[in-house]
Amino acid sequence: MTIDELKRLAAARAVEHVRDGMKLGLGTGSTAKHFVELLGEKVRAGLNVVGVPTSEATRADAERCGIVLGSLDEIDRLDLTVDGADEIDPHLNLIKGGGGALLREKIVAAASDRMIVIADESKWVGALGRFPLPIEVVPFGLAATRRAIAEVLSADGAAGRLTIRAGKDGHAFVTDGGHWIVDAHLGVIPDAPALAASLASLPGVVEHGLFIGLATTALLAGPAGIRTIERR
Repeated sequence: MTIDELKRLAAARAVEHVRDGMKLGLGTGSTAKHFVELLGEKVRAGLNVVGVPTSEATRADAERCGIVLGSLDEIDRLDLTVDGADEIDPHLNLIKGGGGALLREKIVAAASDRMIVIADESKWVGALGRFPLPIEVVPFGLAATRRAIAEVLSADGAAGRLTIRAGKDGHAFVTDGGHWIVDAHLGVIPDAPALAASLASLPGVVEHGLFIGLATTALLAGPAGIRTIERR
């Protein structure tokens, strides 16, 4: 099976967890896109759900698929969020944000009773950090913010190269919230929860791609089928 076929397989298993009447967080990225499309098939067959999208791209996909959408201004709590991940460790801590939607993704995940992460098995790692860690920042005072980020990374034993993410036009990538992204190329993160707390304390940092303690279940697709991992 191709990687894309494995992603769709994981998404199909996640759809099995959806029940009529649920309020759902709809993730962003190539794997989450499969989930939205498969959920749309169920909706057209009569399933009644309301989705809260984590990006404008997902909003467009969900509307195209006929999924009724709401917002966290209207819905106090979500039953379930289904989203992909760039890396998943054995504690179900994640690196997310490769698609640039980490801020909205984290807000939606935190407002959910459960979060199912869907991915192909290549996203499973012993320790986070091989995938560059996205850090969403305010453009104002960027040089000072970069210096502060570098100091925090070094103090937490995760020093590495920092780059400003570029968009398709060659200029800085701009998130849905109007921010920029600094990608930290770290190799390995010795203590992901500690680094998450340190980064969150920095002025100029809006959010970071370390999702700690949010995922409750991971569905990993491989040639042998789906592996389910539950957070202890």
